[in-house]
Amino acid sequence: MKFLKPNKAVIVLQGRHAGRKAVIVRSYDEGTRDRPYGHCLVAGISKYPKKVIRKDSEKKTAKKSRVKAFVKLVNYNHIMPTRYTLDVDFKDVVSGSSSSNAATELFQSRDNKVTASKQIKARFEERFKTGKNRWFFSKLRF
Repeated sequence: MKFLKPNKAVIVLQGRHAGRKAVIVRSYDEGTRDRPYGHCLVAGISKYPKKVIRKDSEKKTAKKSRVKAFVKLVNYNHIMPTRYTLDVDFKDVVSGSSSSNAATELFQSRDNKVTASKQIKARFEERFKTGKNRWFFSKLRF
């Protein structure tokens, strides 16, 4: 899977977040000891921002532009790559420099996962407010 590189936008096909858009943070082509198949660490949007209208107040606009994020390890068979890329860096959110160590540290305790998803949420909201990558923040209609 040479085209499944970091910062590539994908659509999750299976599981709780099926139909949601995500970004590949790190890919494990050969797999790890726990997961001996090709998989990747993705950060995605579980709740998309609402449509913001110009006549809305600032408070209402801030509430409508909220995003809920998720972090997950996903099998390559359960994601569909898209032609889009997102130039948001999540490497520092996922702690650890070694390839197999980072994901295990992240999912070791619930606290680590929650803090990582909050940081990712903040990055996604900041990206949405700049107006870049509009396709990524729009809900999939199917």
